[in-house]
Amino acid sequence: MTQAGKKKKRAVNRSIMLAKKIIIKDGGTPQGIGSPSVYHAVIVIFLEFFAWGLLTAPTLVVLHETFPKHTFLMNGLIQGVKGLLSFLSAPLIGALSDVWGRKSFLLLTVFFTCAPIPLMKISPWWYFAVISVSGVFAVTFSVVFAYVADITQEHERSMAYGLVSATFAASLVTSPAIGAYLGRAYGDSLVVVLATAIALLDICFILVAVPESLPEKMRPASWGAPISWEQADPFASLKKVGQDSIVLLICITVFLSYLPEAGQYSSFFLYLRQIMGFSSESVAAFIAVLGILSIIAQTVVLSLLMRSIGNKNTILLGLGFQILQLAWYGFGSEPWMMWAAGAVAAMSSITFPAVSALVSRTADADQQGVVQGMITGIRGLCNGLGPALYGFIFYIFHVELNELPMPEAAAGSSVVAQYHLQQNSIIPGPPFLFGACSVLLALLVALFIPEHTNLNVRSSNWKKHCGSHSHPHSPQAPGEAKEPLLQDTNV
Repeated sequence: MTQAGKKKKRAVNRSIMLAKKIIIKDGGTPQGIGSPSVYHAVIVIFLEFFAWGLLTAPTLVVLHETFPKHTFLMNGLIQGVKGLLSFLSAPLIGALSDVWGRKSFLLLTVFFTCAPIPLMKISPWWYFAVISVSGVFAVTFSVVFAYVADITQEHERSMAYGLVSATFAASLVTSPAIGAYLGRAYGDSLVVVLATAIALLDICFILVAVPESLPEKMRPASWGAPISWEQADPFASLKKVGQDSIVLLICITVFLSYLPEAGQYSSFFLYLRQIMGFSSESVAAFIAVLGILSIIAQTVVLSLLMRSIGNKNTILLGLGFQILQLAWYGFGSEPWMMWAAGAVAAMSSITFPAVSALVSRTADADQQGVVQGMITGIRGLCNGLGPALYGFIFYIFHVELNELPMPEAAAGSSVVAQYHLQQNSIIPGPPFLFGACSVLLALLVALFIPEHTNLNVRSSNWKKHCGSHSHPHSPQAPGEAKEPLLQDTNV
């Protein structure tokens, strides 16, 4: 894109922002406290995932008590259904929020995401059933990112999204440890009550304090732009993957590397608790340490690597760390091995930010949103397929706890681990070894990605395909499709 084109685009963005500010100042958003800001979105995210983080340890216990014979299989199915429903519904909810405003959909997504919390003690079966169905509305991040896009200019969004992602990570770093301590001292019922109270506080905050970021006069409905199927089609971005060989290589790399990562997120803490003999406090400490190390890896270490060895080599290094981490999880038989592999896992978290940076540096400015949208769509698909795949592999390898409940007296020891080794001594964690093989394929594919190439992804065809349903307030604007540091998951 020419320098004149870039200046024109910045001028358009400034004009849109000025129009929004004028409308808001004239009374376009009477609800809420103050003007819309990134801090409103940050508080919404923090409260929602802090509430769920408190339930990390109780959820693992209730999951095993509810499904004692097929714990990992049922966990994979529950999280898999939730992930697939989220993938299918996210584009439609995003399109509807463009028409009806962000605040109402923030309220809707937070309410349905947190609705299962009080059911944990009322009816565990209903608890897990509602978790699965809640995937239809469990897309808070999509609405929050659209909210942030409404109130920031393009050059400010990376920092704003980074703040949202860091807040999400911070909530999950602190809350599992707090929930485990309160559960041990006062019982899980208190933890569920506290999590429910925080979820209600989040809902009340949205109702009372969060102002609408998309004024009535700025919505596409007022311009006569109806919602089309292309806007609500979750597979729309995936259909364009094969139109460019370099994009295809990047997308295959993302799919093969993130599929095992998504499965790992859904089952790994259960694996630590029930198979490796970790106590609730140890699981919470593991989450905290891994989260802190991941934040350091994705900021300081990533920056140093990008400057010293380059973008592509950073991706390859991250995939190498991921292979080592998954193989270590797969063959590890002692708790200390899990801790050591966790440090390697933190280093492997540099892969996706490096992939996003590669796309942003090599794609044309007017194609950023399309390419990033493809990658985000593939990750969303993996969020549904990965947990189900891991649960199925655990099931076919008979990694279950049919006879041995985990006593607290044995927590932190290797009693459960030794029992597991007697059952499956060669490969303690089969899905992790499968994941290592998948990432190895991703590494081989990534070798063919050129370091310095402009992604001329047939912009004329893409513009023809996308032009009929794009508008200035699409949440998928250039450079916006950044993922949180951790994934939207309850376990």
